[in-house]
Amino acid sequence: MSLTRRDFARRSAATGAGVALAGSVGALATAPGALAATDTADADEPAGRHGHGPDHGPGYGPLKDDPAGILALPAGFSYKVITYSGKTRLESGEFTPSNHDGTAAFEGARGTTLLVNNHELAGARADWPHPVPLAEGLVYDPGAAGGCTVVEVRRGGEVAEWVGIAGTATNCAGGSTPWGTWLTCEETEDKAGTYGFTQDHGYVFEVDPYDRRAHHAPKPVKAFGRYAHEAVVIDPRRGHAFLTEDASGPNGLLYRWVPPHGFKHGRGRLASLADDAGVLQAFRCFDSGGRFVDDLSRATRTGTVYGVDWVDVPDRDARSVSTRKQFKDGEVTRARKLEGMWWGDGGTYIVSSYARDESPEQHDGQVWFYDPGRRTLTLKVLLGVNPDPSRDGAFDGPDNITVSPYGGLVIAEDGEGVQHLFGATERGRTYPIARNDLNLGTEEEPEYSEFTGVTFSPDGHTLYANIQTPGIMLAIRGPWKRQR
Repeated sequence: MSLTRRDFARRSAATGAGVALAGSVGALATAPGALAATDTADADEPAGRHGHGPDHGPGYGPLKDDPAGILALPAGFSYKVITYSGKTRLESGEFTPSNHDGTAAFEGARGTTLLVNNHELAGARADWPHPVPLAEGLVYDPGAAGGCTVVEVRRGGEVAEWVGIAGTATNCAGGSTPWGTWLTCEETEDKAGTYGFTQDHGYVFEVDPYDRRAHHAPKPVKAFGRYAHEAVVIDPRRGHAFLTEDASGPNGLLYRWVPPHGFKHGRGRLASLADDAGVLQAFRCFDSGGRFVDDLSRATRTGTVYGVDWVDVPDRDARSVSTRKQFKDGEVTRARKLEGMWWGDGGTYIVSSYARDESPEQHDGQVWFYDPGRRTLTLKVLLGVNPDPSRDGAFDGPDNITVSPYGGLVIAEDGEGVQHLFGATERGRTYPIARNDLNLGTEEEPEYSEFTGVTFSPDGHTLYANIQTPGIMLAIRGPWKRQR
């Protein structure tokens, strides 16, 4: 059933035209065009490469350089390296695979934490020195290098790691399920015959961190469609899946999968779905005046609210035409770099990482909140274009995201230049949590990899995050506090 203009106007009025806050995260709104440095640095003392000014704002104070050259943190915080590609090893003896990406944490037995870690390895398997090992029975396509590992962090700090799924490609983000599994997403549309692949790619696969053999002979969830997947969340009440697409030419889409009548989610049940089960749909937004919105970059003020309708995807398996290209102009709403998602506060937070010439308006990051009950999409965070990414203090290019148990959001930066983990408070202010100090370039031309896989441990005491290249999983602990 479509959401009529009258319905949307009534709901907008009931929520103060979208300005009223939804859930614990609140507005999460930086001022339009503002940069994060204005939230953390003193107005009379600009932030430098290694500092963020006096500690009088939100967060935990300035970041301190790391003598080991890996991770800068505020005073009182510490980190531990959990896995390191090419250095740590799996239980089977191979090195930890490289290119860590999306991650989720699960409560294990006897005080352990289980983390499922994507490895974003694209193209030919032979191109990667540390691909995901082809563990017997867990391989989808022996020609592909990607997949997931499961990392068990035990009491006392002991770590074990094993393969969760192998032979998938470009495993970027994904999402945890209400029933305690991980959905890993392939950010590619490569078909069999490309790069030596024996299978088509661009699918979602389920990985069970508790059962090493749960997904023997992996089967993609084709009902979710084949495209450049980024992230996925499951609505625990309605059973809908929401999925982002990171693509351009044209810009990507936000999708919704509606399960077939009578389908009940649970462990292993996605594998039982027919390839055409349920309905895959793309979103179509309109403003409070009922006017169609062609691209999310049109929103240049936080608090902007759009109504959302859903349009069926004609060919979800994209046999000849990519799913996003199956719609004419005016049929669906697009957005550049639709990235991380996280379920919280009765809806899903959705990242659009940046927009440039391929979009109507330019920005360096948006975070939206979709309320499935009201069918509204509200702009919560807006980062202006960063004029100097090499200078520490400003944030750009949000990617992976999580809802913090201490209020607000924690966001992994995948922008240009300096890379951070940063937070956004309920009152809309941003602050640094960590900075990647691992320089992959030279002193004259430094290069820093993006952060990925940001997620809290089940008890909320540890923040896990990855440096994607070369592939380092980190556990961060410190004096966490409620951000107000």
